[in-house]
Amino acid sequence: MTCTCPALGIEIVSMNGNKNYLPRTIDAAIEGCLGWRGAVCIEGPKWCGKTWTCRQQAASEFLVGAPDDNYLNRRLCESNPLLGLSGEVPHLIDEWQEVPGIWDAVRMEVDRRGGFGHFLLTGSSTPRPRAISHSGTGRITKLRMRTMSLYESGESDGTVSLRSLFDGGFEDHLVKSLDVMTLSYLIIRGGWPGLIGCSERIAMRNAADYIQNFLDEDLSKVDDRSSREKDRIHILLKSLARNEATTASVSKIASDICYATDVNIKHDTVNEYLDLLGRCFLIEDQPPFTFSARSSLRLKKAPKRHLTDPSLAAALLDLSPAKLVKDPQTMGFLFEALVERDLDIYAKAIGGKLYHYQDYNNKEADAVVQLSDGRWGAFEIKLGSNSIDGAAQGLVRLKAKIEADSPDNAPSFLAVIAGTVGAAYKRPDGVHVFPLTSLKP
Repeated sequence: MTCTCPALGIEIVSMNGNKNYLPRTIDAAIEGCLGWRGAVCIEGPKWCGKTWTCRQQAASEFLVGAPDDNYLNRRLCESNPLLGLSGEVPHLIDEWQEVPGIWDAVRMEVDRRGGFGHFLLTGSSTPRPRAISHSGTGRITKLRMRTMSLYESGESDGTVSLRSLFDGGFEDHLVKSLDVMTLSYLIIRGGWPGLIGCSERIAMRNAADYIQNFLDEDLSKVDDRSSREKDRIHILLKSLARNEATTASVSKIASDICYATDVNIKHDTVNEYLDLLGRCFLIEDQPPFTFSARSSLRLKKAPKRHLTDPSLAAALLDLSPAKLVKDPQTMGFLFEALVERDLDIYAKAIGGKLYHYQDYNNKEADAVVQLSDGRWGAFEIKLGSNSIDGAAQGLVRLKAKIEADSPDNAPSFLAVIAGTVGAAYKRPDGVHVFPLTSLKP
């Protein structure tokens, strides 16, 4: 079965004959992990597609949170976690964190059975510390899942491969350019699988409801004390939205809360809130890049702040596509967040990791992807094509500085990812330029 992406007019082929399933980059990683580990746990925000993805490879399932018979499954597992483990393998246990004892039961069952590929677990939050007695090391491996990238949702034609940038396989070609209104819609809609092809109104309502449901319902399941402080956490989320794709400090966030509530808040409390949001997979830190010890360049160590999907930042700021287009600065930051979400997904798919670069010589790169063999590439992210020259020149200066300090640490490639450019090409200075809607792993 195929379906058509309205933005680019390309066809998407589903897998396993399931007409409703769009393949995800994490599919191959799940299959691979089942071949060398007894259990695989897929973690990520609610509604990002974890259960649907695991069902493509599971032979049986047990839904802990199913409401049938007054939540019988959950009550049975609270009495005896082993009751949820029976079924043909790979056996899916969905939302295991609702009964934390399932984790230790799975670990013990993997030891008892031996071999690989017994269980698939999904989780939309991490239980409180000490809710489980063992890390699962050697038995359970974890994979992080995010909302859909534009390649997964069909809005990227995939003519530029991240892997090919490292391997020198890039070729110049024309691509279909998107206008800023279409890009703003992609930001507002986000990567939620259930919203592919939906209207602007539905997309906006979904993101707003997502935040409100977290504050009203999910927060109390993870931390009773924090749920009584949901107004402050809501303000903190708004602060994170205003500071999306920046290295906002805890002091900055605390100041935002103080300004909105006229209450001084301790930095330790802000850190507790951030930890909570991290355990609920609502935020994603983009860590700073570091060199080997041989380099004399001093790099800044602050992480870049992200909500797990740019649609949540837009909802917290009460932005529609039309409002976003009229605010180029904010749209630039949210476009950067969209790009870095996709880069994170693509990097993981090829065994890499996403970072950002800032040094004390005022040199920076919006994003860095580093492979397991140490090779890395630097990216600048610009919404409009009129900013490409300046971004490329900044990357060239960055590379020259690194090569002068430590040639062995030089990047493998430089690239500018733009929003509205109509071609993928390599500039005379060696910098690659292409739109996000052409990128794939």
